[in-house]
Amino acid sequence: MKIGSIINGEEYLEETRETITVKNPYNEEMVAELALAKEDDLNRAIDISYDTFHQTMKKMPAHDRADILLKASKLLEERKDEFAETITKEAGKPLQFSQGEVQRSVQVLRFAAEEAKHIEGKVIPMDAAIGGENRIGFTKRVPLGVVAAITPFNFPLNLTLHKVAPAIAAGNTIVLKPAEKTPVSAYKLVQLLHESGLPKGALNFLLGTGKEIGDPLVKHDKIHKVTFTGSLPVGRTIRENAGFKKVTLELGSNSPNILFEDADLDYAVSSLVKGAFAFSGQVCISAQRIYVHQNIYDRFLKAFIEKTEALKIGDPMSEETEFGPMINEDEAKRAKMWIDDAVDNGAKLETGGERNGTLLKPTIMTNVKSDMKIIAEEVFAPIVSVIPFSSENQVVHQSNDSIYGLQAGIFTRDIDRAFRVADQLEMGGVWINEMSTYRQDNHPYGGVKKSGIGREGVQYALEDMTELKFYGIRLNG
Repeated sequence: MKIGSIINGEEYLEETRETITVKNPYNEEMVAELALAKEDDLNRAIDISYDTFHQTMKKMPAHDRADILLKASKLLEERKDEFAETITKEAGKPLQFSQGEVQRSVQVLRFAAEEAKHIEGKVIPMDAAIGGENRIGFTKRVPLGVVAAITPFNFPLNLTLHKVAPAIAAGNTIVLKPAEKTPVSAYKLVQLLHESGLPKGALNFLLGTGKEIGDPLVKHDKIHKVTFTGSLPVGRTIRENAGFKKVTLELGSNSPNILFEDADLDYAVSSLVKGAFAFSGQVCISAQRIYVHQNIYDRFLKAFIEKTEALKIGDPMSEETEFGPMINEDEAKRAKMWIDDAVDNGAKLETGGERNGTLLKPTIMTNVKSDMKIIAEEVFAPIVSVIPFSSENQVVHQSNDSIYGLQAGIFTRDIDRAFRVADQLEMGGVWINEMSTYRQDNHPYGGVKKSGIGREGVQYALEDMTELKFYGIRLNG
């Protein structure tokens, strides 16, 4: 399979183009050959997006935008098996998790279709101000223009739609640059949206690296907003290069999960095994730090290790597989180095830690220190640290002792304590009696501190993909 950039509905596959390959992380089989975009392609894609916005999308009625998104949701549901297999092949994600990603993506399109019809302003009481008599004021939310969407490898369909769907719902156009490691599902999505009736110039698709495509895309004067999910260093560069553009950045995390002594231990163990090791820990809100009250620490750790060692490891294409490879061998080597470094500095390896190619076994660490990389940084790998605590104040301090603040989980039957601790956690979101890794596609999602700027979740992303415009009228009489 060879794929190219898609600009105004036309795919660019000339033999003279530089190419790179996408390989299955599990078995190294070729998934696709990518014909990379050139600088001229970038400028053409932006110009076409700009023209299509002014000529078509900003004039398109809300019901038409909603119909396109709803039709796309139906087509995606019909083709869910094809899309799930594509995600598994290009990302190495176990099939059951790829199937879940596709179903969530169907929901994102449905939410966007609904929200397209509810972009509302409000009436302003102008006579509240002296001299405001005989005047009427109201606001409308209007689309921005061209949105640059730069997406990550780990949820190549769902996180693409979290940018593309609200942009369409708002009446914007999009230039999409997917992660070069996993672009095939996004490529198929572009085709599906065109098939659903989206004007061909409204969504342009560019294949290439961050340096060659991402940087000039962010800096371009005709881009009105940049929405990015990825690493902190890249996010910082985007923020610096974006100038006065609106920016949404979904960046790193090292999510804490807190178990008090009255927690439902069985549920906490089951959910946190999934939360720590789903897609080999390559999830922004993966359960990276687990703080357990000292009175239940030993019981939790024993059960957590047993449940982790029972995970079915193998071919991601098997519906029985619960744990598969990392995205590539370099990432697996990097994660293994972090484990070894922690052990050299006194951490204890309770289980896992062995690497074979792209496969790094589910790893549980104890006796860790706050300055170790596996604690202080985002591991983005199947590594979780289990840490005892003795008091509420102590665990709040430990949880907040981080440059990140994306999402956390608290497990307790004491509702007063749950809210008291949640209020003190420096996080964009807190789940009570649920793992940090849980996300629904209609709740506001985003972080504080260096976890990012802005919020996703269709309704909330759509607000930031529109501009508030005021209209005033002076009445005679």
